Amino acid sequence: MKSRVKTQWSSQRPDASTSDSSNDLALDSIGDAYDVDGEQLRAHGHETALQRSFSPLAAIGLGFSITNSWVGYLSNFGQNLIYGGPQSVVFGLLVATAVQWIITLGLSEVASAFPSTGGQYHFTFILAPTRHKRFAAFVVGWMTLIGWWVITCSGVSLCAVSIAGMINFWHEDFEAAAWQVYLIYLATILLTAAPLFLLPRSVPKITQATLILSVSGFVVIFCMLLGLKKQTQPASFITQSGLGKSGWNMGTAWMLGVGNALYAYGSTDGAIHIAEEIPRPGKNIPLAMNLTMLIGFLTAFPMSLALMFGVTDTDKVLDSKLPSAEIFYQITDSKTVVTFMMCWVILVYFMALTSQWVTSGRMTWAFARDLGLPYSKFFSHVSTSRGFPVRSTILSICFCSLYGLLYLASSTAFNSIVTSAVLYLSITYAVPQGIIAIRGRKTCLPARTFDLGKAGYICNYLAPLLVAVIGTFICFSPQLPVTTANANYTPVILVGLFVLIMCVWFTRGKKFTGPKIDWERLSLAACK
Repeated sequence: MKSRVKTQWSSQRPDASTSDSSNDLALDSIGDAYDVDGEQLRAHGHETALQRSFSPLAAIGLGFSITNSWVGYLSNFGQNLIYGGPQSVVFGLLVATAVQWIITLGLSEVASAFPSTGGQYHFTFILAPTRHKRFAAFVVGWMTLIGWWVITCSGVSLCAVSIAGMINFWHEDFEAAAWQVYLIYLATILLTAAPLFLLPRSVPKITQATLILSVSGFVVIFCMLLGLKKQTQPASFITQSGLGKSGWNMGTAWMLGVGNALYAYGSTDGAIHIAEEIPRPGKNIPLAMNLTMLIGFLTAFPMSLALMFGVTDTDKVLDSKLPSAEIFYQITDSKTVVTFMMCWVILVYFMALTSQWVTSGRMTWAFARDLGLPYSKFFSHVSTSRGFPVRSTILSICFCSLYGLLYLASSTAFNSIVTSAVLYLSITYAVPQGIIAIRGRKTCLPARTFDLGKAGYICNYLAPLLVAVIGTFICFSPQLPVTTANANYTPVILVGLFVLIMCVWFTRGKKFTGPKIDWERLSLAACK
């Protein structure tokens, strides 16, 4: 990988005629270190609206607290047991790591070239051919927005279901009703969103604290599992094939397991959406994204090994209301120890939601700023007293609160839409890279701090292919034979959401202008 510290923007400072006096004063007040950032932002069609209060460590904290690979995998590794047993849990995760890192690596280079809170739709608008820019960016924008809103709902529900599951762990005759889970869901929303409004200037410190809490939690729980385990499975137990119970042949089941394991690396674009709140975003965003992947692998993979070498009865794990608690219990044989571990895990889930509210709110605000939402002028407002887009954040919170009602009607529908949203977000990672692969890296990419060089071709060509292949398998039914109870409704929901996006496009798409790019300043006249 090559590093270019000096960019073309640093030698193309706009004169006083290109910005008003108040903006000049703002740039002077934050110092020379941020002048390039301000100029780069203006080249992307926007003025400075948010303070650059996130340090590189805070950005890493935000990125990893959202992805949180080891606790994320704790929530869904049971499905891999169904697909292929311990082999799928461990080696499926390894393959998922390689897949997601290729996609994330290419996306992080694009983010280095075009740092913007809007992220993928912004990249698409810059890179797509002229006659397709608005439509492509609008669709990608809505896919990103739906993805982030629903994934945040997934994080909230994970917290609520885990709390209900721990009650069941101690009282086996208790089974939380859907309305009880929803009340926990609403309480979680209220408590996790509160810091944004009550302590807005402390949010970067909260993201750092969440990073420390998660990594230290991994170390403590991992060491306890190793120290308290009652038995160790032989290596052959981990490598043995044919232990799946899904009904699919081994090859298909394996691919389904890889798709499921990708949840451990979901939402690696989190740091992109604070591009306007971090100094030197062209350098620090790729750093945060790739360190998120690295920390994720260094925590999730050892944890998967500890779980699979220590498990004693996989059937009980699969039958449990909370598989993570059951497998902890099989390894430690102590409900008290399990309670301590799960309280730490739930606290990590809880703390991570603040970062998700930040990202959802910022993405909503950015899209409204470019007139992608109804009532865009209202939702693009930034509160001067709190220093962040309050209205767009409240809109995200309202969506999640209403979406949670779906859990009362059908948890299957709730989870199917979550799966569709995760796939939508993955598609938005691939679209900009696919355009670069078609139009050429020299044509599309200006000088940037994070430059993959020739390795970038591998990422740009593979990202769309990998998303297409994995996305196809995600649409398969998780088990055979297919029944109404286990059917996968993801394909129907994907089409339904796309139809909804098309309806929005035809009703208000003409109002979407996209960012007002200064093509000459970006040295991208060929993409104009």
